[in-house]
Parts: sequence; C-alpha cells; structure tokens
Amino acid sequence: MKLDRRQMMKSSAVAAVAVAAAPAVNLGSFRLSARSSREYSARAVELVGRSTVIDMLNPFSFPVLFHTTKKDWLADPESFTAEDLEKYRESGITVFHTAGGVQQYNDVLRYHMQWNGFIAHHSDQFVRVDSADTLAAVKNSGKIGILLGVQDSFHFQTVKDVDVFYQYGQRVSQLTYNARNLLGNGCTERRDDGLSDFGVSVVERMNAVGMAVDVSHCGEQTTLDAIEASKQPILITHANCRALVPQQPRTKTDEAIRKMAAKGGVMGITGMRMFVRDSEPTTIENMLDHYDHVAKLVGVEHVGTGSDSDLDGWDVLPPDLLKSIRAAYKSSMGFRDKMDIEGFNHSRRTFDLAEGLIRRGYSDSDIELMLGGNFKRVLSAVWSAKQRD
Repeated sequence: MKLDRRQMMKSSAVAAVAVAAAPAVNLGSFRLSARSSREYSARAVELVGRSTVIDMLNPFSFPVLFHTTKKDWLADPESFTAEDLEKYRESGITVFHTAGGVQQYNDVLRYHMQWNGFIAHHSDQFVRVDSADTLAAVKNSGKIGILLGVQDSFHFQTVKDVDVFYQYGQRVSQLTYNARNLLGNGCTERRDDGLSDFGVSVVERMNAVGMAVDVSHCGEQTTLDAIEASKQPILITHANCRALVPQQPRTKTDEAIRKMAAKGGVMGITGMRMFVRDSEPTTIENMLDHYDHVAKLVGVEHVGTGSDSDLDGWDVLPPDLLKSIRAAYKSSMGFRDKMDIEGFNHSRRTFDLAEGLIRRGYSDSDIELMLGGNFKRVLSAVWSAKQRD
C-alpha cells in the first residue's frame, strides 16, 4: 500500500488519540496499544506526551540502512506507508538524530539529499530540524523531526566543506568515528594523538556556521582537545560512563564528562549492551546507573539520551549481517551474543525510560530535561550562535 497524505493524517490522528486517551487499567497504568500487553503509569505517559523527546542517535531504520528490506524509504519515499508511520508516532520520540556512519564525500552528499527528499515528500508528517525555531516548534506541529548528522567528519576534506554540508541541512558532525581521520583519533586507535591542526580549524568553522560538535566516538585526548578548542558547547550524543565499564573504549572518563559539562554540553546515554555493563545480566537498571552517574557527577542538566539503535533494535537483524558488523570492529569493542537490552529493544522504549527515571526518584522537570530538554537547550544555543561572514 502506498501512502497518500489523507491516509497519513488519519494514521497520525489515530496514534495521537491512542497515546492521549489510552484506557486506564490497574491503578492508573495505561496500555498504549492493543498489539502489546505492556503497561505504563499515567505519570510516565503524561511526561512523554508533553516532552520534546530527542533521541540523539537513532538511525531510524536498520533494515533500510543495511538494505535487508525491499522497501528503501530514502530511495523510494512512496514506499513508506501509514503502517510504517504508526510505529514512529507511537514511539513518543519527537526528534530523531539519524546520523549515519557514512564517510566518503559523495556518499554523505547522497545521504543528505535522500533524507531531504524523503522529508519533502512527506512534509505533512516530517520536518527537518535545522534551527532553534524549527526545534522550538516541532512538538506543537505534530510532525516528526529529523535532525541530520554524520558519525564521522571524514567528508570534511577542507574547511569549506563544513559550509557545503551545512547548506544540505547537516547540523551535527561527529569529529571521528572509531579510527583516525584528518581531524583526530577515534576511540579504538592504538594511539590517541589528539585533535590535529586541521581538526581545530574544522571545529572553529563548525562554531562559526552553527553546526554542533559531537565527540561520542573520539579518543580521550581528541575529546579533551575538542572541548578546549570549541567556543560552543560540545555534545556527546551517544556514549556511556567509563567509571562503570572501565575496559570499554566507547565510554567517556569522568574528566571528559566534567569538562563537557563545564562547557555547557550534554551527554546522551546509550542502551547498547556492551557499553552499559561488562558482564551479565545487563538490564535497564544498569543503563539507568549511567544516567545517575552523570547526574551526580555534573548535574541533571547535562544528561540526555542517544540510544544508538533504531526502534526495533540490533538483535532482530539477520544473524549473518550481525556477524559481519561485529567483524568490522576491533575486539576491544567487547561484543557479546546480544547487543540490545531486553525490554528496551522495542518501539515504545521511551516510556520504559521515563518509568525507570521515575523509579530512580527524579522529578518531572528533571525527567523532561533528560528526555530531550537538555539537548533542545544546547542545540538551540549552538545553532543560534552562528556568525555572519
């Protein structure tokens, strides 16, 4: 079934009513869908419903990203149906930072152009979030926000390339992926020589045009150098705490977290199993320990979420594909049989997160900040600080 605008609007209205008026069961708990027996407290449902929920690393669809489905929404926007839309509506997520792992210049260019085409084709339901104004308006618009970013800055071959990709809508760029590039070192490199002179120039240009600097995958010294070099707050869109998982290179030290916070930045916590805990069992409670650690270390104003997963999770992908993905990384990444956390590997996991934060004793206002308010504040500040040439 191809999706026309009338079908899209009907599906959106049904989904909105399902969240806002779900039948109460068992002492104020709510079942958000007839397709699932999972129930949530009225408080969690209300918190998600009123928050601008921002997932600062959600690739949107692994099957599309890894070409395991016949439906390629980016290449063929009409293949995105009302049934597909419903899952994203029910997720409670307002803005998806869809940063891909693409690296080559032309591939990144194609990636942005395809996303722009998809958003334009479904403009009644999606909006590109690329300014403080669009970010402020997205919740009340009823549309799903798409924030364009890249999980590497390999495509910045010259400083001028920052301007080129800004024009295509890119508003966040991770300086490095796991390996070394022209800007600096990734977290799994044998040595971390920090940010290069070219990397400093790119950070300065990103500050100038209003593009947020992300250091999630950067090595420790490159992370610290970037924080020092930037005049604007630095983002750690998706990582976890080294204090809790000492041998995991995709975690951040307390020193880096403190300096990130001192610069006004925010750190998004992931639900990736091997980043959350280095032994079994690994549960949502272990993930919540990372929220607690950052909040206690630097304050709740510097905590957010960056799931590092689409809505269905990694483990539903074909086994052969998962095997090849794991094989592309160094053994220090610490992959185990599963990558997702049970109970946090489904499309409504934002409600589970809200429920967990309630269990941990956070106030409603603090939970709103962690669900997206902190990233909204910092992104708005970075994007508003762009300089005129």
